Amino acid sequence: MKKGCTTSDVFGNELHRYSIADGIRDKNVLGFDPYKVMTFNEIDMREAVALDKAKATSVLDVFDDPNKEKIYYHYMNEVPMAGIKDVNGKYTKGIEDYLIANGQYKTAEHQHTVINDILANWTMISHNNKFHAILATSSIPEAIEYYRKFKEAAPQLNITALFDPSIDNTEGCTVKEDALVELIEDYNLLFHLTFSIPSYSAMKKDIQNRLAHKGPYQRIEKTPSEQLNLLIVVDQMLTGYDSKWVNVLYLDKILHYENIIQAFSRTNRLFGPDKPFGIIKYYRAPFTMERNIEDAVKLYSGDRPLGMFASKLDKNLDELNRIFGEIESIFVNAGIKDFDQLPKEMSERNKFAKLFKQFNEVLEAAKVQGFVWGETEYIIKKQDSILNVSLDFDEHDYKTLAQRYKELYSESTGSSQPEDSVPYDLVGYLTTINTDEIDTEYMNSRFDKYKKALNSDNPQDIQSAKEELHRSFASLSQEDQKYANLFLHDLETGDVKTDPSKTLRDYISEYSCRAKNDQIHRISVCLGMDESLLRSMMVLNLSESNLNEYGRFEKLKSSVDKQKSKQYFEKIEGCSLSLPKVNMKIDKLLREFILRG
Repeated sequence: MKKGCTTSDVFGNELHRYSIADGIRDKNVLGFDPYKVMTFNEIDMREAVALDKAKATSVLDVFDDPNKEKIYYHYMNEVPMAGIKDVNGKYTKGIEDYLIANGQYKTAEHQHTVINDILANWTMISHNNKFHAILATSSIPEAIEYYRKFKEAAPQLNITALFDPSIDNTEGCTVKEDALVELIEDYNLLFHLTFSIPSYSAMKKDIQNRLAHKGPYQRIEKTPSEQLNLLIVVDQMLTGYDSKWVNVLYLDKILHYENIIQAFSRTNRLFGPDKPFGIIKYYRAPFTMERNIEDAVKLYSGDRPLGMFASKLDKNLDELNRIFGEIESIFVNAGIKDFDQLPKEMSERNKFAKLFKQFNEVLEAAKVQGFVWGETEYIIKKQDSILNVSLDFDEHDYKTLAQRYKELYSESTGSSQPEDSVPYDLVGYLTTINTDEIDTEYMNSRFDKYKKALNSDNPQDIQSAKEELHRSFASLSQEDQKYANLFLHDLETGDVKTDPSKTLRDYISEYSCRAKNDQIHRISVCLGMDESLLRSMMVLNLSESNLNEYGRFEKLKSSVDKQKSKQYFEKIEGCSLSLPKVNMKIDKLLREFILRG
């Protein structure tokens, strides 16, 4: 729920008319990204049921008896995987109904497949243990079995289980009480606590707070060893429990109608860009659960489910290509190659800002679904087809665009933005994207190639290597591009010799530092100002809010020679200026020089 909003604020008085789909479309909660995970092959399941119903020991045995053959093919070809109701309400069993009755989903093979699937995708889905998961099982005995198997398979994860000790189960009270003691002792050992069976309710509260980062655990994300990675439940906490830190629900149980919507909603509290949707993976009787989900969504969305479910990876990759194409056309139409600078038009910059924000939203979703940098071709298996999706961009393109986006941000926070300009549609977290590492490595490899080409005396090789190197400059800031080109010019004219121990980034830094020192000296001379005061302020990375902290900016201005400054500005303006006008120009020039470097 949005901060500061009550239920009635968001949903109004007629809450019953406000569906889950409405809440998702209004961005009060996240949508869902559900996955049907098969723990057994569909053909194998059909065959097992068909042989059982035909009372045959093998497929060869079927063909010895026409009656067996008829029954066998009926279950292989005609019986649906999930049961169905006709218009009169008559229910026809599906293949999975027989598997459920035979206990197929209680087998060790099924449980191991569930565990392997969860662990295989754990780092990606949890964002390296940033988020927490819930696994819902069908019974207390199964919850205990999963707990023990997870302890063995994933000792690196912090795991516990929670169930109602007052509920009876088929394995008897002794088994359940022994498991309860084991759970409490393990939890105490894991988190250095002292709970016992009489204080089990307090332990439940501790688990709830730990998962929600509430109470004593408000800053628990800073101490990963204190976090609970996976909670195994039967029915506990599948309704009425909220934690924005839970981003995935694993289901090894069959749910219906409101229980589906309630359970799914444990994952859909708003968080930020790392959590674009709530992830649901269901394993038990997946065709039956798929049918149940469709029924629940139809009922609880007011038969308007549009927007409830996240786009899958193939759609997100297509959307990334589409948005990238739009961004590319902005720069091409502005006559800019390789995204090496921002367009000049304000409308073009605003459009780029909006599109890059959209690109990142889709990118975050795709990352959770399996997108990784370095792969430009994706083979995606759908139920009835295999899709090939090729990307039109790579990480270098992305980092270059991120650098341009950062420059929008620095311009919007500078003091020289025109008063009538429209603010860019910017998002703060996007300006923290690290654009240095991969670009520096790539740029230095192009620099090495260019140096080798210079030694070959082959004009075609030199020109080709130079063009490659220039394209890599696009990922640099506008300022650094200028110094990189100055350095290359000096290298080509023979005014500088390269040092094998230095990278191109080292030379850019040297040229930048030298130029900035010269700028500080020149402006100090022009204004007759205390150069040491200006230098001391330039290294502080000041902002408008703390520029004059301790009176330092006023002290700097008071060191200015007013007559010398008057002569300097009059020469630039080509006219006589009053002293108040000169003071205004001094303030504006120094303010911009310090804040914008």
